[in-house]
Amino acid sequence: MRAEIRPYRISVGEDVLDDLKSRLRRTRWPEAELVGDWSQGAPLKWIKDICHYWAEVYDWRQREARLNRFTQFTTEIDGQSVHFLHVRSPEPDAVPLLVTHGWPGSVVEFRDVVGPLTNPRAHGAGDVPAFHVVAPSIPGFGFSGPTTEAGWGTDRVARAWLSLMDRLGYERFGAQVQDEAGFAGARWPLHGAQARAPEVLRGRALARGEAGTRK
Repeated sequence: MRAEIRPYRISVGEDVLDDLKSRLRRTRWPEAELVGDWSQGAPLKWIKDICHYWAEVYDWRQREARLNRFTQFTTEIDGQSVHFLHVRSPEPDAVPLLVTHGWPGSVVEFRDVVGPLTNPRAHGAGDVPAFHVVAPSIPGFGFSGPTTEAGWGTDRVARAWLSLMDRLGYERFGAQVQDEAGFAGARWPLHGAQARAPEVLRGRALARGEAGTRK
């Protein structure tokens, strides 16, 4: 079923990780730049340090485990597989909150705020609003993909996110957006939802304190 929502768990094969490390270790390096700044591009030492970090230091399994703490799903929207975190709050009056990562970026950006947003009491925040957090990966980023066609700009992302929230049963929700993704939030008033539900969107950009109506 196209509207099916499927549980998802990140699990990258060991062969994939071994191949990546092997390719990093076998990099054929160019001669160093002739200047002491970035005017000729990224300094060779800087690039080497990054490659060394990825090949010898970075612990993907640890990162994988940290991300898998959050309940994740995939669903098909407009012909595209969309990955998203959906972490519900234990608070009975929690507000659905759609958060969108940067462009480029990933849902990793929210790893330290999902807990405090969904369960503020457990994080020492006291009697403050709690949220059911929905954090989708923009098509072409993270685990939403691969994309099969061009055209996933802000308009299409805005329509997809409205479809996702509808599919999850959220008629009213708040939204957080940033940088390029902010334009997706700004497009919601153009996609015909006001006639269906005049008060669907409680806050188009909570970080800015703007009030909005999902139209």
